Amino acid sequence: MTEWESRLDRVMDEAIAANRIVGGVLLVQRNGELVYRRAAGLADREAGRPMREDAIFRLASVTKPLVAATALALIERGTLSFDQTIDDWLPDFRPRLADGRAPEITIRHLLTHTAGFGYATGEPNDPMIEAKVSGGLDAPGLAMEENLRRLATIPLFFAPGSAWRYGVSIDVLGAIIAKTHGTTLGDAVAAFVTGPLGMADTAFAVTDRSRLASAYADGESRAVLMGDPHVIAVGKGAGMCFAPSRILRPESFQSGGAGMAGTAPDFMRFLAAISAGGAPILKPETVARALKNQVGTLREPTEPGTGFGLISGIMTDPAKAGRPYSPGTARWGGVYGHDWFVDRTTGLAVISMTNTAVEGCMGRYRDDIVDAIYG
Repeated sequence: MTEWESRLDRVMDEAIAANRIVGGVLLVQRNGELVYRRAAGLADREAGRPMREDAIFRLASVTKPLVAATALALIERGTLSFDQTIDDWLPDFRPRLADGRAPEITIRHLLTHTAGFGYATGEPNDPMIEAKVSGGLDAPGLAMEENLRRLATIPLFFAPGSAWRYGVSIDVLGAIIAKTHGTTLGDAVAAFVTGPLGMADTAFAVTDRSRLASAYADGESRAVLMGDPHVIAVGKGAGMCFAPSRILRPESFQSGGAGMAGTAPDFMRFLAAISAGGAPILKPETVARALKNQVGTLREPTEPGTGFGLISGIMTDPAKAGRPYSPGTARWGGVYGHDWFVDRTTGLAVISMTNTAVEGCMGRYRDDIVDAIYG
């Protein structure tokens, strides 16, 4: 065992022993070869069920790159275009600015989170909370049409293209993809991404409930089993509301931003394809474009050294960001406890999935894994 493999083992073991995460799966690929794979801890602490490599997790925002890649596949085929406006597909959905104007919002705006939408922050008088807009983690049974109706009652946070704000843009994009494909978002993702890649356990439903990992959240002394619903307080997850039962309710809208379930090996198939240039789902030129910063310095005021491409964040200046990635690294996560990155300079593709929010996504565990890999 190499020193860096030993470091990764220690990171996982220490996080589990300290009760910061309950269980996790970590896969590391280098230059097309899977060089580290491990499942550790428990998938269900109360039942004593061990974590396994093919455990199924609620993906949260790990959903986003899969849906974005589906949109890019449709753009390659001429079914969608970057500059097409959303009212071409959703004519009844007319978001407006605070002054009442209804600006043009394009597919490009949605892909790059520059459309003017947001997520709930948990701050006083939060308009997303007051309008009961779901970001795809909560509100089991809520229909897409109703969620879009609620979203349209909230003024856009800014004129499209003028700023960057993480939010429900990919949910809106998912509704457009469903219209474009003529069936459901899930069918489109299966046709263009998960099907061609053999991602058999990744869908807007759970393929095998016996492998579904229970959902936990950060607690004062140890991770706690999530309730349903479960709110993570402002300051660590910023007032996000989770409903772990949502993935088991097929009538819930298929959230392009947060609604899928899947496994770490499945998602590594996606990362491997992106790392290698896109085949069999995307053309090399599409992937090259997707992995370039598309938003200039719009993320810089709040997140120095970072930009955003067409499927994820892009590290434009890792030194400024204080992280060891190579420039151009694509990375993102999922708030249920996941983190991933593709560093094509070093040939690395990494997926870390845990069943613990938000430590696995935003906490020390995520950073310790990255530091251990880069040494």
